[in-house]
Amino acid sequence: MAILKLSKIRRIYRKGDNEVVALSGLDLEVEKGEFTAVVGPSGSGKTTLLNIIGCLDSPTSGEVVYDGTPLKALGEKALADYRKRHVSFVFQSYNLIPVLTVRENVELPLVIEKRLKPAEIKARALEVIAEVGLADKADRFPRELSGGQEQRVAIARALVKEPYVILADEPTANLDSHTAEEIVELMRKVNAERKTTFIFSTHDKLVMQHARRVVTIRDGELVSDERKE
Repeated sequence: MAILKLSKIRRIYRKGDNEVVALSGLDLEVEKGEFTAVVGPSGSGKTTLLNIIGCLDSPTSGEVVYDGTPLKALGEKALADYRKRHVSFVFQSYNLIPVLTVRENVELPLVIEKRLKPAEIKARALEVIAEVGLADKADRFPRELSGGQEQRVAIARALVKEPYVILADEPTANLDSHTAEEIVELMRKVNAERKTTFIFSTHDKLVMQHARRVVTIRDGELVSDERKE
């Protein structure tokens, strides 16, 4: 069963008297454990698609279903709670909070959720920090880390709540080629070991090469869907 299903997704924005069609009747299904890159030229609709998958935006028409739950059946608060619990993000700019340590940055999603006790939150955070290779950096601040290390913290923060899907928007854009390779390999390792679903929006050929599925969007429409062995 698909963990994510988008059916006939349209997203139209209004600019004055004009309509801009960002997505035009797009259909997409994603199975658990996929490592998928969404690619296409600037203005193709990639970011709009990720925003809709990430519950940051709603389609003008069509349906998004997560693990059997139709999102349009949820109210605004319920949708925000659903996103907070089940969807994680990794951005090109890392988006770490500078006054928090590595551990505190990683703990933050669980602190906000308020589902676990403090000791459980700390233990889970330290586990994923070790998993991304930063066990000796748990008490450091972002300013004391390299860009690659900051992105590892961002990945740990995304993993800590065990989401249905991690959405990565150009996660290698601010990294040199060697560090980008390390980060993509890390995400592949997490994907293989945890069966965590990753969906990337990217222009990076490195990410496309490592992806097991490449979905190409142009002018708001899905124009190709390539699966690799």
